[in-house]
Amino acid sequence: MSDETTGITLYDRTARDAAAVVISAYSTSFGLAARLLGPRVRPHVRNIYALVRVADEIVDGSAAQAGLSAAAQRRVLDALETETLTAVDEGFSANLIVHAFARTARECGIGADLVRPFFASMRTDLDVTAHDAMSHDSYVYGSAEVVGLMCLQTFVNAGAARPQPAHPDLVDGARRLGAAFQDVNFLRDLPHDVGSLGRDYLGVGTVDTGTGSDETGSVSRVDVLDRIDADLDAAGAIIPRLPADCRRAVTAAHDLFTALSRRLRRAGSTTERVRVPNTVKLGLAARATVGAAPLRAGS
Repeated sequence: MSDETTGITLYDRTARDAAAVVISAYSTSFGLAARLLGPRVRPHVRNIYALVRVADEIVDGSAAQAGLSAAAQRRVLDALETETLTAVDEGFSANLIVHAFARTARECGIGADLVRPFFASMRTDLDVTAHDAMSHDSYVYGSAEVVGLMCLQTFVNAGAARPQPAHPDLVDGARRLGAAFQDVNFLRDLPHDVGSLGRDYLGVGTVDTGTGSDETGSVSRVDVLDRIDADLDAAGAIIPRLPADCRRAVTAAHDLFTALSRRLRRAGSTTERVRVPNTVKLGLAARATVGAAPLRAGS
C-alpha cells in the first residue's frame, strides 16, 4: 500500500473529512461560503469551525440534553481544551476533530494565545447569564474574534514553509468581522438566549413583538446595530487586501451578515428569528464570485 492509503496521511485525510461532515451538518451558510475558498485554505477553515462547533454544543444544549449537569459540562469542556492544546503541541489526537484542528494549528501558526481565550468564553456560558459592556467585549473576543484570527492565520500561512504573523490591519479587520458576526447572531437569537438559555449577551433585555419600545436593558438594539455596521464596514475595507483565494468567501460571508443586519434593523423587536432566503444567499455568493466589492452595511 502507498502512504496515501495508510498511516498518518490516511488519518489526516480522515480527520479533515470528519471536520467537513460536522460543518455540512450544522451550517448551510458557512458551507456555502467555505466552498468559495481556494483549496489551499478550505480544509483548514473547516477544521477550525468543526472544533468550534463541538465546543459550542457542549455548552449550548446538546450536552445538557444528554443528561450532563453544568459541572459535568465544564469537565468535558476542560478536557477538550486540554486535549486540543496537547494535540497542537504533539501533532496527534485520537479525537478526529481535535486532530484536524491541531494539524491546521501547527501548519498555520495558531497557538495557545488564541485557543485559550476561545475556551474561556465557552466556559463563561456555563455560569454567566447577564453581560455588561466589559464582559460582553471579553466574551466576543474569545468566542468570535479569535476564531477570525485563527482563520486569518490560515489565509496568510497555509502552504507556507514557516508561519508568519498577519499584518496589523488584517488582524483588526478579522477581529471586527468576527465581532460583527457574533453581535448579529446575538440579536437574531435574543428571544431564545433570554427565554430558553437565560442569557443576555448584549444588555438589551427581553423583547417581544412590537416596535422596540419593549426593550428593558441598558443598551438599545439601534446602538448594537450601529456598532455592527461600523464593524462590518471596517472589515469590508480590508477584505481586498486578503490573499486572492480567500477574498470571495470572506466577501460572501461579510455580505450575508450585512444583509442580516439590514433585515434586523427593518424588523425591529420581534420574536421571529431573522433569516436571509436561500435565493438571496445564492445571489450574494454569485456576486462575490465575480469579484464584487463587499457591500456597505449602512447603505
